[in-house]
Amino acid sequence: MRRLLIANRGEIAVRIARSARILGIETVAIVSEADRDSFSARIADQSVVIGPAAAKDSYLNPDAVLAAARETGADAIHPGYGFLSENAAFARAVIAAGLIWVGPDPDTIELMGDKSNAIRAAKDAGVPVLPGTGGPLSSEDDVVAIAREIGYPLLVKASAGGGGRGIRHIASEDELISTIELASSEAASVFGDPSVYLERFVSQARHVEVQLLADGENCIHLGDRDCSLQRRSQKVVEEAPAPEIPDHVRERMRAASVRLALASGYRGAGTVEFLYDAAREEAAFIEMNTRLQVEHTITEEITGIDLVREQLRIADGEALGMTQDDVRFDGHAIECRINAENPSQNFFPSPGRIAVLEWPDGIRVDSGFEAGDVVVPFYDSMIAKVIVHAPTRIEAIERMRAALTATRIEGIETTIPLHLRLLEEPDFLATAHHTKTIETGKILEGL
Repeated sequence: MRRLLIANRGEIAVRIARSARILGIETVAIVSEADRDSFSARIADQSVVIGPAAAKDSYLNPDAVLAAARETGADAIHPGYGFLSENAAFARAVIAAGLIWVGPDPDTIELMGDKSNAIRAAKDAGVPVLPGTGGPLSSEDDVVAIAREIGYPLLVKASAGGGGRGIRHIASEDELISTIELASSEAASVFGDPSVYLERFVSQARHVEVQLLADGENCIHLGDRDCSLQRRSQKVVEEAPAPEIPDHVRERMRAASVRLALASGYRGAGTVEFLYDAAREEAAFIEMNTRLQVEHTITEEITGIDLVREQLRIADGEALGMTQDDVRFDGHAIECRINAENPSQNFFPSPGRIAVLEWPDGIRVDSGFEAGDVVVPFYDSMIAKVIVHAPTRIEAIERMRAALTATRIEGIETTIPLHLRLLEEPDFLATAHHTKTIETGKILEGL
């Protein structure tokens, strides 16, 4: 691998470029017309404009991305997360073009991208799953009987969904049929696939995930993370390791994740996600993400392992350079996703020029912006991730609070007031939080 095309934008494009530079790999940034002057364009060795601002005409256009790779002489493509990162057809096209795909095999992406098929694969690998249909519903199914057997409340999920999208809650039998029909219609519109499945709903669940590295023959885990503080199914704060998980549950999740990766011949970095039911001390499989996660940073902080570097090494044909016994865990890490939104105005987007951008010294910040840059309104509003590492969870929370208080951002509104409120939330401090804590509590009042 000599020249890497980064098929993404913002902080993850900057992050990939920095790790590639350490390995002596040249980088090419693709940018839309709206991003031609972006930080990611400036930090790469070269950049190329591939289309207009609309993502469908630029970052989501496989032909334009491949044309940029040919034009710049790139021999590898790293998709980051989002956009085309879990698009099996794009991965196949990259490989067919004679380029190195920094990610798992396209067949694995396809398998795990269909949530109902992923659940079947998890069950076959001995991974605990929630009671549910185990596959897409068909017109011949007696959905009323199936739902009664699973038990209410339950969820109807799009088979091709992900990232918190394509999910509907069903509280009782009265709304079963209409909700399934609505979910199927939405799934067809958003994902191009109307198939849906049913799954038990876990009240006050925590969202816990296990980070993996694999080379197709060997696999290790790099511990777990808690991503339970969410708003509208989008993660807001993450921490590693996941706190207050019984040892037997933690070890079961980690071992099951490795089994699933080995069963699918996984290569690269991947994450297996679970719902943890504290009342039952049970964890059940949700999905497997066949890409780098936004929150990979906190795993890097507690292990000292550069996940992007390992992705690049494995994609370049190298074997996994460590065993499970080589992995050491140190302290506690927390990440806050800082978005250009106004939490006091129902999270209204706040695009515009960043007049002042000052982060505290000694704190890791992964950002796609510098002072003077413009936050454009066309893409995800995350402008940075603030990451802290400390010996204990309480010390990490205190360090994050101090870091956010010392941060100075002018010209746009950000979600920092929300994060400061969350860091003082009694349920979070007591590890009694769950995926609906933000939406069901009074956290958003008076921001």
